[in-house]
Amino acid sequence: MQSSQRATRPPTLQGRRVLVIGGASGIGRAVAAAALADGARVTIAGHGEERVRQAAADLGVEGLVADLADRSSLDALFAHAGPVDHLVITAGPQIGSPPFSRLDLAAARRAVEVKLWGAMEAVQAALPHLAADGSVTLTSGLLSRKAAVGSLAKTVMNAAVEALGKALAKELAPRRVNVVSPGVTATDNWRAIPAAERDAFYAKVGAGLPVGRVGRAEEVAAAYLFAMGNGFVTGTVIDADGGGLL
Repeated sequence: MQSSQRATRPPTLQGRRVLVIGGASGIGRAVAAAALADGARVTIAGHGEERVRQAAADLGVEGLVADLADRSSLDALFAHAGPVDHLVITAGPQIGSPPFSRLDLAAARRAVEVKLWGAMEAVQAALPHLAADGSVTLTSGLLSRKAAVGSLAKTVMNAAVEALGKALAKELAPRRVNVVSPGVTATDNWRAIPAAERDAFYAKVGAGLPVGRVGRAEEVAAAYLFAMGNGFVTGTVIDADGGGLL
């Protein structure tokens, strides 16, 4: 019997220019690493200069400083980065989960401004540099469609990002715009929580999911590569949440 060989998938991002805002840590860093492995020319950006510098050195890519809350820094980012085929935005604010009665509305407003308006500013700044057949991939989150006590700010801003993605898919066509919605994912963005408490949180969340665990950054990153690489997908929210919405 003739031995069979496993077919290898040709890289879909070979030579393409990918810019990941939020690429210095967490899911964004995993996206940058996956795109690089798929043959892309990758640039990462973030607002923490030292973290961006270290991540860029570790990955072997260009690292630039930019802040979603500062349009001038975004304009400078794209002017320096040059032409972009695929823009990915994973950066977003950190906000707690108090009940609405104790929610700091000013802090919630700032978080929404960064997550929603920051994404809008970044995409608008990118347009003169974004390839006509390029794509934008935004990031929302499980709570966009699964409200819970304490989730109001996160639900509102993530739902708004999903609406933004659909509207931009129409506005920017034939460029494609999609949104990835991750569930709880084990990344260094949870580093502020003590290790034992963090592990207990992961275990508790994972026990309630059909897959029995929380996500890994590289698994979620695969959803962004799908969004970038599939030319027939636009205006879509891609859930990578372990069945959390079921």
